[in-house]
Amino acid sequence: KPSRLQPPHGSVVRPPLGTMGKAAKAKAGKKVASAPLGVKKQKTQKSTLFEKTPKNFRLGGDIQPRRDLTRFVRWPQYIRLQRQKKIMLMRLKMPPAINQFNSTIDKNQATTLLRLMKKYQPETREAKKARLAEMAQQKKDGQEVKTKK
Repeated sequence: KPSRLQPPHGSVVRPPLGTMGKAAKAKAGKKVASAPLGVKKQKTQKSTLFEKTPKNFRLGGDIQPRRDLTRFVRWPQYIRLQRQKKIMLMRLKMPPAINQFNSTIDKNQATTLLRLMKKYQPETREAKKARLAEMAQQKKDGQEVKTKK
């Protein structure tokens, strides 16, 4: 059992307020001459009315201080997923064929890609109607019908 003069294990002992000011630091460098042997100082007794006792966190003692339990919280699924994904992306090496989808395309490449894709775009309803009308007209006139195939 710790005595009343010593703080409990693990607690921090701080000097009383006002002892570490500029004046106290200046005095710390100089040594004051000790009093002669015949003269002794009397110790002033402190009032026991407001004596501070160390806390006892054992069974049946004081209530333990609040701890930060955020690490042990059951987080929602979407938060767990985004955290796991971030860690996985840091740890795994990804093949280039899959990694290409992690970054966006620049404007130059986008224009060339869209120009290429426009060639293979399916025809609209109006274009199909016009093509079929033209083919019917060629058939009516007796000309050879042109097809792409």
